[in-house]
Parts: sequence; C-alpha cells; structure tokens
Amino acid sequence: MLGLSQQQLASMIGVTYQQAHKYERGLNRISAGRLFEIAMVLAVPVSWFFEGLQEDGESQPLGMRQRMCLELARNFAQITNEKHQEALSQMARALAAQSQGRPVD
Repeated sequence: MLGLSQQQLASMIGVTYQQAHKYERGLNRISAGRLFEIAMVLAVPVSWFFEGLQEDGESQPLGMRQRMCLELARNFAQITNEKHQEALSQMARALAAQSQGRPVD
C-alpha cells in the first residue's frame, strides 16, 4: 500500500531481501520483536497485521472491495504530482458525497 518494494522494506527493517520475501510468503515465522519493527516502519499498529483473523486463527480471504481499496491505495501512492493527488482526492470525496445524497463541499 505504501509503494515499497521488498528490497526497500528489507533495508528499512535490517534484513536481506530473501528474508523479507520469506516473511511475506509465510515461509519463515516473524518474531514479536521483528513484527513490532515492521509495524513501526510501516507506521501501523501491530494489531493491523491481525485484522481479518477469526478466533481459530484462520484468515478470511480479501473481498473484492478490499482488493480494490488496496489497489487504489497502491496506485495513489505512485502518483508523484501533488496536484494530481489532490484532484483525485477531491473527485473521490465528491463521488462519496453524491452516493450518500449529500451536497459536495
């Protein structure tokens, strides 16, 4: 979502690209300390990694809406022109207001 490559994330948390890849694919477990470091680098609470887990530890697959939100966030992060980002943000705000029957600010 932040537009980071595995190499960039690996560098930020002090591991090799290969290790970061193993973490992402679930081949290696992540210690609590490392998970905390990753959360700090990504500026999210540790609990973010557990969202969507059920009581039995099984995860729910991402729904289509969640996938679209992730894709939108990734694409937005890749826009380098601040005016374009602001225009897209205003358009999303206007569409959201319209779908809820509110006037656009």
